[in-house]
Amino acid sequence: MAKRAQRTQRREESLSRECIVEASIELLDSSGEEGLTFRALSERLATGPGAIYWHIANKSDLLTAACDAVVARTMNEIAVTTPEATIRAVALGVFDGIDEHPWVGSVLTSASGLSPIVRILERIGQQIRALGVPDEQQWAAVGALMAYILGVSRQNAANGQLARTRGLDRSDFLEAVSATWSQLDPKVYPFARSVAGQIRDHDDRVDFLAGIDLILRGIDSARRRSRPPHKHVPGGG
Repeated sequence: MAKRAQRTQRREESLSRECIVEASIELLDSSGEEGLTFRALSERLATGPGAIYWHIANKSDLLTAACDAVVARTMNEIAVTTPEATIRAVALGVFDGIDEHPWVGSVLTSASGLSPIVRILERIGQQIRALGVPDEQQWAAVGALMAYILGVSRQNAANGQLARTRGLDRSDFLEAVSATWSQLDPKVYPFARSVAGQIRDHDDRVDFLAGIDLILRGIDSARRRSRPPHKHVPGGG
């Protein structure tokens, strides 16, 4: 009996946490959150559920670990240059990561106090400090960037999934949206109708970064306004 327990423990230990997480990412990419079950994961890894539970307590922990692996890889690939360039790189990395792994967006927002979201927040926060933003403005600045990055990235991924569900490629999907908006009542929806043509040809990543630049300009403007006025010293030049 003792020998059987030892063999079981060795088998469970031989299956690494990293292997489980990578298999989970593959399942999530192919089948979404609903497709990630311990049974499906056991079949993919050719092992029993007990070997997985040895490393992962439950599905929530598994989702967080998978999300953290994706976010960690993204953050590790970003080179720190100027604060503004680094923030743009972080933002675009998250945008592309959620586009490639749509489930990451929902996991990030549901596990907001855990390591995946903190990795992103920390990288952005360090750059906000490097920009010289006053301490009392840093949280608002980081919060604005985080809300924009996660919100737009999730919406972009959702649009992509909707298009795939309808069997449309991106150009067909945007053409359909553009056609719908162009038929709106101009008295009720004057702006939406006026930009209907732009919807057809816009670049999601370019528009996303344009929004980041708008926020950064606002942060810089607030930082400049918070500086104490320069005092002229007589005889001091």
